[in-house]
Amino acid sequence: MGQSIAERRFAAHWGKWAVVGCLLLIGLGGLASGLTWLDQRFAPSLPRDKAISQLVLDRNGQLLRAFTVENGRWRLPVSLDEVDPLFVQMLLAYEDKRFFQHPGIDSAAVIRATGQLLRNGRIISGASTITMQLARLLEPRDERSLLAKLMQALRALQLERRLSKREILEAYLTLAPYGGNIEGIRAASLAYFAKEPARLSPAEAAMLIALPQLPEARRPDLHPTQARKARDRVLARMADAGVLSRQDAEQAQGQRLVSRRHHFPALAAHSAEAARRLAPDAKLYRLTIDRQKQAALEQLARDAKAKLPAHLSIAMLLVDHASGEVLARVGSPDFADETSKGYVDMTRAVRSPGSTLKPFIYGLAFEDGLVHPSTLIDDKPSAFDSYRPSNFDMAFQGTVTVAQALQMSLNIPAVSLLNHVGPLRLLARMRNAGISPILPGTAAPGLAIGLGGLGVTLEDLVTLFTALPRDGHAVKLHEIFGEAASSSAQIASDPVLSALGAWYVSDILRGTPPPDGAPRHQLAFKTGTSYGYRDAWSVGFDGRYVLGVWVGRADGTAIPGLSGRASAAPLLFDAFARIGGTTPLRLTRPKNAYAATTSELPVPLQHFLAPALSVANHKPGTAAPPLIVYPPQNAKIDLGLGAGGAQQPVALKIQDGAPPFRWMVNGHPLAGAERRRTSSWQANERGFSTLTVIDAAGRTDSVTVFLE
Repeated sequence: MGQSIAERRFAAHWGKWAVVGCLLLIGLGGLASGLTWLDQRFAPSLPRDKAISQLVLDRNGQLLRAFTVENGRWRLPVSLDEVDPLFVQMLLAYEDKRFFQHPGIDSAAVIRATGQLLRNGRIISGASTITMQLARLLEPRDERSLLAKLMQALRALQLERRLSKREILEAYLTLAPYGGNIEGIRAASLAYFAKEPARLSPAEAAMLIALPQLPEARRPDLHPTQARKARDRVLARMADAGVLSRQDAEQAQGQRLVSRRHHFPALAAHSAEAARRLAPDAKLYRLTIDRQKQAALEQLARDAKAKLPAHLSIAMLLVDHASGEVLARVGSPDFADETSKGYVDMTRAVRSPGSTLKPFIYGLAFEDGLVHPSTLIDDKPSAFDSYRPSNFDMAFQGTVTVAQALQMSLNIPAVSLLNHVGPLRLLARMRNAGISPILPGTAAPGLAIGLGGLGVTLEDLVTLFTALPRDGHAVKLHEIFGEAASSSAQIASDPVLSALGAWYVSDILRGTPPPDGAPRHQLAFKTGTSYGYRDAWSVGFDGRYVLGVWVGRADGTAIPGLSGRASAAPLLFDAFARIGGTTPLRLTRPKNAYAATTSELPVPLQHFLAPALSVANHKPGTAAPPLIVYPPQNAKIDLGLGAGGAQQPVALKIQDGAPPFRWMVNGHPLAGAERRRTSSWQANERGFSTLTVIDAAGRTDSVTVFLE
């Protein structure tokens, strides 16, 4: 049957509306497409477009130091998990109660603010959401107009489409201004409260909420009165909103306002700079360093530096000898100190090691069965071809045991043993630890390397000493967290010493008397002083750590009176005390090691006789002429003369020659003649001076030095 007239009219009526509806949908679809195109074409700035401070963290994730971004601003990244939940609750209650409900614009807040404006003729409260404030931080505008506000609102809508609420809140907490060059809650908490924002008191949280509104006018370090008033208003609002109880709010209002700005953490400066050089664009650096130990050793270096002449520097390196992890590195007491060249990392500077290599000479001799710790050895004037070493104090001890010779750091016994084991072999064993000593000139290495006649770093020495508590195997040091190599890469394939040699040496060094006043820790250690009194060393180890200490001048200038035992060893013992004391050194005795007195040893091991030519056996008239061993030729000696007078005398030391000796300075004799080989001269004028010594036979030696 055909349709009725009513049915045909109904179909025609709704057909028109269907066409209109389709056209409307097409138009809205076009509008939506157009808005999407505009949104993409004029995309907002995003938080990732802002530079963030590079952070250096310790092994436990604690902040060691941060680096500023453009214009010297501190802008530290932060996540909500790192911020006190009370602060977040108070912030949202104060700034944006419907943050998690609105799409970037809070319509209820807009209506409220508009009504207040119409009723009062002025702005009572704003309607900016946290998202709108973030938009303003990402795209700053100088003008404060209705158009600028509209742009913020549009940008807020765009940001909400691209970021989660958590991301928006974290970006705001990273970029919010807190006065001066401080941006973000983490930087603000460190600057004003010297702590991370994970735990904040209500008063601290209120201060950090009030600051971004007027960051310069409310800075607590510059305007404490205004800062306190703003803080207390926030606390009152929190009580009204029920976030805090009245009692808690009033108690917080009664707390003293901290009105100073703290320094940012600045630990491990040299390690941080080295990490940045390896990966300049990285945002985060994680080191194996332990923040507490690093801080303790840096403070020790500063305390010690305060008692030393201005140009002296100190370096320390602490490692875990089980893993090779660097736990603390102090390249200098003060990175920014120009006087002592604090920017130079003295843990990596090549210097003469003095006597610190002697344990490895003895270890090779033990390894070869050449001597036993109870073997007798002679300490007397001796010559090895043209090489005539002498002891540090220019005296000789006669016949001593090998253990005593090492503990007393006697030179003649060490050179006698090196003459047998060979300098090349010593160098080869050092290279087994993965280090590359620097040799002077192009000649083959001689016996002088046993007394410091080569160049190494403090890092090299510490690496070498890790072999002693590890049965002779050194461990490779590393400082980047997570880069622990496999055991085959960590441990040198070839040992530095045999297990026997390492055990004997460690047992002897453990019995070395500590410096005066130092506690008798279970600490094995060795000291050294480089030729010309330029470097003082001390390296020690216990059951867990190896620690190396260096004292000297970064420019290598001679320092009268400097010595490893007097200058570096006390710091070594103090350093172990400050990091928590020593761990007992438990050494596993190798099966072929044995304890015996000298008389109980086999006859060939009872007394080591070196085939060296004794100077004492020379015929009269053939004794060597006098040789000035200190000060060395062309030495530059800092006596503090520029400060109004000499602070200390110049030490004078000679070797060989026939006593008595007479000294002359610039052609003028010093009073009297002395049979001693050590003397002193009190200088009074800056500049070059020529020192001459004359022995009983009329033979002379001269050096020229520069005094300042």
